[in-house]
Amino acid sequence: MNKNLTIKLGAIALLILLLLIPLLMIDGVIDERQQLRDGVLEDIARSSSYSQQLSGPVMVVPYRKVIHNWKTHDKTNKRYDEPTEERGRLYFLPERFELDGQVQTELRARGIYEARLFHADNRINGHFSLPAQLGIKEDFSDYRFDAPFLAVGISDIRGIENALQLELDGQRLDFVPGTQVGWLGEGVRVTLPLLDTGKTTELSFGFDLRLQGTGSLQVLPVGKTSSVSLTANWPHPSFVGNFLPGKREISDAGFSADWQTTFFSTNLQDAMSRCVNSNECEAFTGRSFGVSFIDPVDQYLKSDRAIKYALLFIVLTFAGFFLFEVLKSLAVHPVQYALVGVALAFFYLLLLSLSEHIGFALAYVLSASGCVLLIGFYVSHVLRSAWHGLSFSAGLAALYGLLYGLLSAEDYALLMGSLLLFGLLGVFMVLTRKLDWYGIGLKPAKPLEFDVEVMQ
Repeated sequence: MNKNLTIKLGAIALLILLLLIPLLMIDGVIDERQQLRDGVLEDIARSSSYSQQLSGPVMVVPYRKVIHNWKTHDKTNKRYDEPTEERGRLYFLPERFELDGQVQTELRARGIYEARLFHADNRINGHFSLPAQLGIKEDFSDYRFDAPFLAVGISDIRGIENALQLELDGQRLDFVPGTQVGWLGEGVRVTLPLLDTGKTTELSFGFDLRLQGTGSLQVLPVGKTSSVSLTANWPHPSFVGNFLPGKREISDAGFSADWQTTFFSTNLQDAMSRCVNSNECEAFTGRSFGVSFIDPVDQYLKSDRAIKYALLFIVLTFAGFFLFEVLKSLAVHPVQYALVGVALAFFYLLLLSLSEHIGFALAYVLSASGCVLLIGFYVSHVLRSAWHGLSFSAGLAALYGLLYGLLSAEDYALLMGSLLLFGLLGVFMVLTRKLDWYGIGLKPAKPLEFDVEVMQ
């Protein structure tokens, strides 16, 4: 094989490996900026409120039960009772649970970073149906019941923006902080009137809850039948949790979504029993659903995905450069390859820095345009032809356009990438089908002279 060709290809391969160094450095900068952004968003959430999950309401009925301990007297041989008292709680989920939420979002900025907060105006209604004797079948006379209370778990109570009042069968009762139920976490509770345990008790309740948060809003469908409706002015919802909405409408003005669940689908009563009896509460708290308000356009994620194609991008550009060289019998120095490669690497740094201020799409257009113009101007002199420079620039611009398509169509990235490589391979094979590879370098290349008209 031609020795000159071998040396040239080896030099190009070495250049490609050396260009990995600045690319890795730029990739490190992307990670660093992303961590800085995440830290700022965490600080904003820490000073306002985090993601919110609403769990409840749950009816809690404290009780005291007399335990009879029968013993026999040593001397008289008579049996006597030494009663002790056992304390416990009964927990009841509502028969019906309804939540109607109206959500508005806003941006909070710190420096160049922005966090999206939401304000949810929720109307919560429901109904409890407590069985006679609270479902206790044996030794009911040994039970004494204290005042029941309603507990509502709210994952970050700092987000509560209104004074909470429970509407219970025509009464208005004030909530107080704390659930006093460990497995519900933070939240609020309200003490209820004493129950008439001798008969079935029907209680209808309702309250308004204005809640602020960041990230996501999730609801635990605690009712035997649960109905949740959310509307918001956010056009990019990401529905999360164990259940997707049965109905949803999404437009540029926002979205609306409706969920319907029953105990048959959630098995929440059994999950609560396991939580109370064996402290296995993940099955209970994990059956929530809701919506995430995270901005889908993440310039750091897209920049990181773009730089993963950098090596392929440089190889294709060098291949096109080399193709011009061998087809036109031109002598291109490895230093000129290196300068073109450095310009390609700088594209990713420009993309990252601009996208933090003007958005990813516009930053991509400006960065790609700058690199295409710079490399096209330089290549037109290296190849000693304005026409060759324009042709190379057009091909480079097409590559940038295809790269943006790969970044935008994540689901079809593999298919698009495979078709791109196959097409480029076909073009390369067609253009070099009559080329004498053994003869490359044996005949002298054209002297490196710059066209005066190109320079002007």
